[in-house]
Amino acid sequence: MIPLVPFLTFHGADILRDQHISTGSIVVRDGFIRDEVDGGGRSIDLGGYYIFPGIIDLHGDAFERHLAPRPTAPMPAHFGLGGTDRDAAANGVTTAWMAQSWSWEGGRRGPTFAEDFLQAHAAYKAQMLTDLRIQIRCETHTVDTQDRLRDAIETFGIDYVIFNNHLDEAVELAKNAPDRFAAWAAQSGRSAQEHLALVEATRDLNSQVPRYLCNLAAAFDQLAVRYGSHDDPDGRTREYYSMIGAKICEFPTSRSAAALAKTWADPVLMGAPNVVRGGSQAGGIAAIALIREGLCDALVSDYSYATLSRAAFHLADEGAVDLARAWGMISTRPARIMGLGDRGAIAEGKRADLTFINQSTRQIEGTMAGGRWSHLSGGLAHKLSQSAPKMRIAAE
Repeated sequence: MIPLVPFLTFHGADILRDQHISTGSIVVRDGFIRDEVDGGGRSIDLGGYYIFPGIIDLHGDAFERHLAPRPTAPMPAHFGLGGTDRDAAANGVTTAWMAQSWSWEGGRRGPTFAEDFLQAHAAYKAQMLTDLRIQIRCETHTVDTQDRLRDAIETFGIDYVIFNNHLDEAVELAKNAPDRFAAWAAQSGRSAQEHLALVEATRDLNSQVPRYLCNLAAAFDQLAVRYGSHDDPDGRTREYYSMIGAKICEFPTSRSAAALAKTWADPVLMGAPNVVRGGSQAGGIAAIALIREGLCDALVSDYSYATLSRAAFHLADEGAVDLARAWGMISTRPARIMGLGDRGAIAEGKRADLTFINQSTRQIEGTMAGGRWSHLSGGLAHKLSQSAPKMRIAAE
């Protein structure tokens, strides 16, 4: 385990506190942020840098590329988790949920793989640089796995579940994009015909789904698990999920779904890649349009950790929101959504989860997670190496 920074003062940086960015100093002591006028210990001049709260990512599947860089070239789980850990840290992320599917599809999206991944994650925890957690993406038609899913969530302390239903998408692809459907089938080791037969058989379980979801909702409430839904196509769908307690609205594909979520005070999450690219890769609504209307609460990495910080700067450059509020969408707001009172802001007694950004290049040159360096590079690494005795770091 990388040691804690014992006592360090950073001064001269532009720091995000209380929703405002201003030049000042910050003291890190024994893993926490402290309000100390005379910080003592070592003092580092970080003029020309931003110090912002560490990024909190509520949904990401970039870990899948680390687990299997190619579909036919899976890596050991501990290897993939190590790569994900460092990828997140290099992009300023201090807390992240990896979105693991629990699906009728089987293969790397099926319950057996999910259980194995949960076990590997538990074994890797002692080495973590980033606070990596697992979100379960539960397909709505996995009705025969209710007890198995609850056991997994309780055994491994899962705190976040999202419901989604890809069956209609599968039927649409089979009709209008057979090549893409065949590729999807191949990922699960099936022919297109076999996969379509499974889709149709799974759709026949429709009548059992409402009770299944309500039973899971009751279990999640008992276990203090936060839950929501993914890819809501319209307000009606969002209302249904909200009524059963699935309050988090993740990636709504239409304005009506996002607007209904706000009516019910349900937090809306959109993808940072959507902001950076200027629109959804899947053809849904543009995230920046929802943000301008106040219909989006937080941004998530989706498939790219690097887009989180870039999306915040892009929103400020475009005048959608100021930089302090934009950064809050990837730090303070996610912390509130998940009830993480110990992080998400730079304030007395909070975890020392910090992101250090070169103002000229906007590159993240340092990440501190729980008072430990998880990433150092560029000019910041040079400043620290020149300023004092040797430090053990987890640098890229």
